[in-house]
This record gives sequence, C-alpha cells and structure tokens, in this order.
Amino acid sequence: MMTKFLFLPFTIVIVAAGVSFTEGSQYPAIFNFGDSNSDTGAISAAFTIVHPPNGQNFLGALSGRYSDGRLIIDFITEELKLPYLDAYLNSVGANYRHGANFATGGSSILKGGYSPFHLAYQISQFIQFKLRTQILFNGTEQHFRSSIPRPEDFSRALYMFDIGQNDLSYGFQYSSEEQLRASLPNILSQFSQAVEQLYSEGARVFWIHNTGPIGCLPLNFLAYGKSKKGNVDANGCVISQNGIAHEFNLQLKNQVLQLRKKLPLAKLIYVDVYKAKYELVSNARKLGFVNPLEFCCGNYLGGYKISCGQNTTESGTVSDKTCKNPSEFLSWDGVHYSEEANLLIAKQILSGAFSDPPVTIRQACF
Repeated sequence: MMTKFLFLPFTIVIVAAGVSFTEGSQYPAIFNFGDSNSDTGAISAAFTIVHPPNGQNFLGALSGRYSDGRLIIDFITEELKLPYLDAYLNSVGANYRHGANFATGGSSILKGGYSPFHLAYQISQFIQFKLRTQILFNGTEQHFRSSIPRPEDFSRALYMFDIGQNDLSYGFQYSSEEQLRASLPNILSQFSQAVEQLYSEGARVFWIHNTGPIGCLPLNFLAYGKSKKGNVDANGCVISQNGIAHEFNLQLKNQVLQLRKKLPLAKLIYVDVYKAKYELVSNARKLGFVNPLEFCCGNYLGGYKISCGQNTTESGTVSDKTCKNPSEFLSWDGVHYSEEANLLIAKQILSGAFSDPPVTIRQACF
C-alpha cells in the first residue's frame, strides 16, 4: 500500500482552449497560495509549532504539516524534481531559490474567518517577496543569489492555488447555508482579483485546485451529519455540504473560463480535486483503507474537537490516541488527509485526468 513512486503517462503536445502545451520544459520555481491543505510550515512559524505526532513520518517537529507525512504539494514538487517548498514565514533554514509557499493553515479567500492570512494578504506577501528578492539579486551582496529566485524566474514559475475550503467551513459554522450560497459570487470574485494581480506581476502559468468534498471530512460528519437523518450519502458524506462545495466549484470553473478570455497570455489549468478525493472516499475499502469516516489522530467527544497532538483528558484518560498504522486511514485528523491518501490523490491529478484542459502538470509550462 505504501507505494512511493509516481508513473505518469505523458503526451507530447496537447492543444486546448487555444493554447499549445508542450512536454519537456521545467519550472524554475513554484509559488503556492492556500490553506492547511498545502501549508508547509507557515502556521507553525507564525503562531505555535504544529506538534507531533503531526509529521511523524516526515521531518517530525520540523514538518509544520497537518498530516502524518507529506502533502499533495510535496508530491508535486517531487514530480517536478524541485525541492520541497519552504514557507514564506520561515525564519530559520529556509531557501527560496526555487520558490516559496504562502499558504497558511486556516486561510480563506475572503478577509476574516479563521486566519488573518487571507488570500489578498498572501498576494501582498508575494509582491513584497518579489520586490525584495529582485533588489537583493541586483545588489552587491552576491551571496544572496543562491537562496532567492532569479528575476526572470517569476514569469516562468508555476503559480498554484489550493484555497476555499475554509470559506465554506467558516460559513457552515457561522451562517446559514442560504447565506453561504449567496456569498459564493463575492468569494470567487475575490479569487479572480488575486489571479489578475499575479498576472499583472508577470505570472503566466496557474494550476488551480477546486475545493474538495468538505462533507466527506469525518469531523463534519460527526458535527453536522450524524444526527441528521437523510443528510448523508452512501459514503457517509454530508449531502448539503458537498452540494455547496459543488456549487463553489462550478462558479470557480466559470471564473477560470472568464480569466482565460481576460488574460490572453496566461495558461490556467483547473484541477478537479473534488472528483479525485470523492472517488478515493468511495473506493476506500477496496483500496485497503478502513472506514473513510474514521481518522487516525485526535478525537471528537461530546461535540468537542480534540486536535491531533492535544493532550485533553476525559475522566482522567488521554483522549488523543494516535493509530498505529496511519497508512490505513484516508483521514489523518478528521480534517486533513493522511500521507498515503495525499499520495493517491497526487497521482491522479498529476496525470492530467482531472484537469481542464487535460494536461499533466509538466505539459502546462512554457
């Protein structure tokens, strides 16, 4: 089950949406924007360390990742033969020669929510990063050059997005479903503005993940679906939540189509992560996983979430009991996926089978 190699089918040339995609070129850098699904250490650097057993199979206490091991973005960098992305907020040991990660746990597209590092704030961090690295690269201190991108790398880099889940999560928690649905156009408009701002900074290749089946997260089933008869599907996923996630994705895809018309020099790849994740949930037992509604680390007792690594006691006993075999679980902590699940999802989306246009991640670059 612990397969760690990606074998992907490649096509030499694919022409879609009026854009020619060729195989063989390489990205000099990756710049990523998102939330905890692709955070490689920002939340840990900004606030408090992401405690073990998070990262137990990958860098341990230095991982900064909400998983037992690697995230989808880590498998993407491996496929592209680039170093793992350091978080922009890292202060020790970081090297940004091949890009930076602005994703932060809890982040949303809209301002507010769980984190101050919303998407517009991440974009402003990127703009500052770009300006400062160009000043350093053109300055007299030559030793900086080995740890920062070259000025020409910014226009040839891959710009990735994996954000939106927290806009929905926050909406489910603090508003009605009707209010959340009504807010989707504004959320997606803000997303488009972020892409346009990066385009004005020279970004040209965008790899955009839609949001996953939020109703299939075990903690959402426990909090919203378990007590509501008829509100879960055959896989135990909360139907109403997945319905809103589906609507979010339809509007996101429409925004991408509009951006293609508006930004003629850009290549925008829409990646259906929802479909990849839902298929994994549907086939979990066939693939050797336990019940997809179970999770490995953390707990949920009496309506109270006990986070992975949090030593909360119930009746004098430690409530957080990490499982012995995380690779048997799709969900690591009830919200985030295990390394094994992330690997299987990455294999699917990197192949181009879930992309519009249907290109591999390598074929998207210039």
